[in-house]
Amino acid sequence: MTLASLPPLREVIARLDLTARKSLGQNFLLDLNLTGRIAREAGPLDGRDVLEIGPGPGGLTRALLANGARRVLAIERDERFLPALAEIDAASGHRLAVEPADALAADEPALFAKHGLAAPVTIVANLPYNVGTALLVKWLTTPAWPAWFDSLTLMFQREVAERLVAAPRTSAYGRLSVLAQWRTRPRILFDVHPSAFVPPPSITSSVVRLDVVSAPEEAPLTWVERVTAAAFGQRRKMLRSSLKSLGADPQPFLAAAGLPETARAEEIPVPGFLALARAYAAQRA
Repeated sequence: MTLASLPPLREVIARLDLTARKSLGQNFLLDLNLTGRIAREAGPLDGRDVLEIGPGPGGLTRALLANGARRVLAIERDERFLPALAEIDAASGHRLAVEPADALAADEPALFAKHGLAAPVTIVANLPYNVGTALLVKWLTTPAWPAWFDSLTLMFQREVAERLVAAPRTSAYGRLSVLAQWRTRPRILFDVHPSAFVPPPSITSSVVRLDVVSAPEEAPLTWVERVTAAAFGQRRKMLRSSLKSLGADPQPFLAAAGLPETARAEEIPVPGFLALARAYAAQRA
């Protein structure tokens, strides 16, 4: 059997009696034209190793392998899908490795060593809605940078996608915008209508590509995380008030960063938050 001769996904789902579980944020993407488009948007995959999260019955997995990925590591915590993924592995000439684990707790580099993948990998996934943002934050706050991945092509709720690319002084601009735009270059590629999924979700989804910036502006990661969490945690307050949660008078740090103390979080561009993080790190050293 080859990838092209695998049975339709609907047939696989019916034969294995698979249903999407809302508790795991599952929605099956069965349109192989659409999964093929996502795989192509990830860039040339020939000879590349790919990490996929939550493959489910394997529609996107098939496309990644068909588009030339050397190996695909799929992390899938729901063991009901393992038989369907085993069929894909066999049809691909055993280029698919499946790790039954929780992606939020996974040590990705250790898994690459276990399954024979070479970093940096490409991450491509239709992320489960309930963990998508948390997974992205985990990857964006990888301590060592450049990270073990060089690009991410991911599907999110449209609302999350808009936050990734949001500009300052907009309601969507927030902590996730700062983290994403600091270390990557995010862009929305296209939207996916609810009817493309089984079961159809109540919202529109978007496919986003984030290309890693190998040498982003220097700033201490710990303080970038802390100042953005404090500032956007009380986004309606002026920074002179919201940053007090960091445990010191914020005015000297704001002055050192060249930021007005009366500004609010959504008014500060990414470089401003990086300057603020450097100011805290320097004066707290």
